[in-house]
Amino acid sequence: MDTQTKKYLPPEKEAVFPNLRRENYHVTSCDDPFYNCIAYAAEVYDKWWWPVEADGTDWPESLPEYVTLEVFVSAFRTKGYSECNDNDTTVEAGMEKVAIYAYDDGEPTHAAKQLPSGTWSSKLGGWEDIEHATLEDLEGDDPAYGKVARVLKRPRS
Repeated sequence: MDTQTKKYLPPEKEAVFPNLRRENYHVTSCDDPFYNCIAYAAEVYDKWWWPVEADGTDWPESLPEYVTLEVFVSAFRTKGYSECNDNDTTVEAGMEKVAIYAYDDGEPTHAAKQLPSGTWSSKLGGWEDIEHATLEDLEGDDPAYGKVARVLKRPRS
């Protein structure tokens, strides 16, 4: 994409992510309140994926409604993902990867999916989707997403 035509988040949204630099990301979709980052990474585009009972949310029925890292890993297992050794983020032929972010207390906050190019794609809550160069671009203290806690992979379909 030509740098002249790239779109970026408004400054007040960029400020939420202290590591996000314009040379490392661009917006790939408009705001959409109907799905969140967890749903986006799980390829669900019409509901928020979160372990609570509320209108507009969805969660695998077999899983408890707890906001813990292990429950989120289990949710991605229902989509065919398994954990990567040492949170390996290298591009693997025929595989797609998802990274789950969490705060220091282990509370999951975000998920990003790896594109075939090795860059990452994220849905920022009800905001835009972005393509970003590294996982570190979205790391930081609240209100950013903490740090990458787990990396999962599955065969690309």
